[in-house]
Amino acid sequence: MKVIDLTHTIKEDMPVYPGTETPKLTTANTYEKDGFKETRISMFSHTGTHVDPPAHIFAGRTTLDQFPASQFIGKALVINCSKLKEGEPITMKHILQYGEKAEKAEFLLFHTGWDKYWGTEDYFGNYPCIDMEVLDYILEGDYKGIGFDVIGLDPIDDVELTRHKKLFQDKDILNMENLTNLDQCGEELFWFGCFPLKTEDSDGAPIRAMAWFE
Repeated sequence: MKVIDLTHTIKEDMPVYPGTETPKLTTANTYEKDGFKETRISMFSHTGTHVDPPAHIFAGRTTLDQFPASQFIGKALVINCSKLKEGEPITMKHILQYGEKAEKAEFLLFHTGWDKYWGTEDYFGNYPCIDMEVLDYILEGDYKGIGFDVIGLDPIDDVELTRHKKLFQDKDILNMENLTNLDQCGEELFWFGCFPLKTEDSDGAPIRAMAWFE
């Protein structure tokens, strides 16, 4: 079985959404003093490669811990958008080129190639985003989730979070951000998992996202 890690490593100097504090990884116990090592981890719930549920945007909507475990695993398809230039939209033409495979997928993962900027100021630039026609297509479908190799579903300067609000208003669906290595997944359907920490009343959580091929 071939397995591809689609997750950025959490560390103290990693990129975080503007205005968010970076993670803190503090040694709490040591081999020398305690006979074992343990680390205190302090970070925001949307740090690194992570998943948003509807409760991220709307009070009273579905939290991560309310989803069944089956929500986090299924067949995925990578939509290649890597030829887009800065600020160009992801449109239906990018999805339609995959024909029925896009309809059979349970997760659509959009590969812009933006993860190559991870760790630089360019990562917070004018990355490609899905347009409203693509968002409508997703909402009309039966998808468990969507994912991106950029820092947000919305443009970095959209403080209204327009796409987040439309996505989560009435639909129980997952949104994943800061994925990586999508270029290694090919053009066919594959198994995908995006496993978050299970915390109470969760508005989001880091995930270990991975693809595997039997």
